[in-house]
Amino acid sequence: MKKLSQILNLNKLKVVNKDIHKAHGLPNECYTNDDYLNIERKKIFENKWIVIGVGSSIPNIGDAKPFDLLGIPLIILRDKNKKIRVYHNVCSHRGYKILQEKCKIKNVIRCPYHSWSYDFNGKLVATPHIGGMNKHNCSKFSKSESGLKEVRSHTWLDLIFINLKNNEIDFEKYIKPLSDRWKKFWPIKDRTLIVYSKDYGYFNLNAKCNWKFAIENYCESYHLPWVHPGLNSYSKIDDHYHIQGLPNRFAGQGTMVYNPRFKSNLKFPTFPNWPKDQEHIAEYVALFPNVMLGIHKDHFYAYWLEPVNNEYTKEHMEIFYVGNEAANSKKFKTLRKQNFELWKGVQSEDLNIIEGMQDGRKSPSYNGGNFSPAMDNPTHHFHKWVANNIMK
Repeated sequence: MKKLSQILNLNKLKVVNKDIHKAHGLPNECYTNDDYLNIERKKIFENKWIVIGVGSSIPNIGDAKPFDLLGIPLIILRDKNKKIRVYHNVCSHRGYKILQEKCKIKNVIRCPYHSWSYDFNGKLVATPHIGGMNKHNCSKFSKSESGLKEVRSHTWLDLIFINLKNNEIDFEKYIKPLSDRWKKFWPIKDRTLIVYSKDYGYFNLNAKCNWKFAIENYCESYHLPWVHPGLNSYSKIDDHYHIQGLPNRFAGQGTMVYNPRFKSNLKFPTFPNWPKDQEHIAEYVALFPNVMLGIHKDHFYAYWLEPVNNEYTKEHMEIFYVGNEAANSKKFKTLRKQNFELWKGVQSEDLNIIEGMQDGRKSPSYNGGNFSPAMDNPTHHFHKWVANNIMK
């Protein structure tokens, strides 16, 4: 693997850390160079807590699905104790990628190649004919040392986080700054009330651009009047405030005028302990590196990114409500549909913008970008996070 200094001039990354009025953004190579993406996978996607899905996508015991993290094959599984586990998706025998598609597993994870099988705890339990015909054990081979390799994982707000290299701080400590921020209007006990919507709870968008553009765009409200005219008609730039989480793990924006305008007299149930004097507060935070969160008095969403290559990112939107009736009953179905269409419309409006930035990065004249000292602080926050982690 090439060294970072062989891919780009390190001064292009150092300038990112300057004061915002002197800084430039991440250089073009960070969005277009395949060798750089390999370093990013090692330094960010293997080192940090990242999101790879939601628990609601595998709700029952034995539900399993494959996931590829920039080429690294993984298995996401709900075990017999209903715990979500993540394993490397590779058989210890001949290295076959075991799970090819989402499925329901009854008792064992069986490799199709030679039928070596693993239980839900990753233990190798069957090795057919390993010692010769009808000899399913071998005295010189230890099954206990050849199970599936488990990946460190944690589930928070239904989001499945992994730390591939098992080198990050405990998740509870990692998430504490953001969790503590939200306690003032979204107490922890209320967060247990979120329920995934099975009919209007998910959509995906395919973005022909680098994953970072989605994050840096999400962090700021500067673009509202021009990109989201409908949203801006009742939620203007000056109705927003910046969010910059310290230590530097998240950034974003909040609004002081959240007031959804649906065609119905019906309203979603709200979180019971959300303060009455803050009902119009909503916050939109990018938790680095790859998930964007939206909290409101009446629903929560997670918009997480699956980077495929430098110029292709799968965007996954997951929407949750307060209680099962709001999330899944016929009574609230029309309201859920309107909310679904609202967010799909907003995120689709951003799609052309972030794809256009990818095209712009092909210009050798671009210096990585300048920042507005007043409007771009959260985006600069994210650029610094990337630059500092890449240079470690």
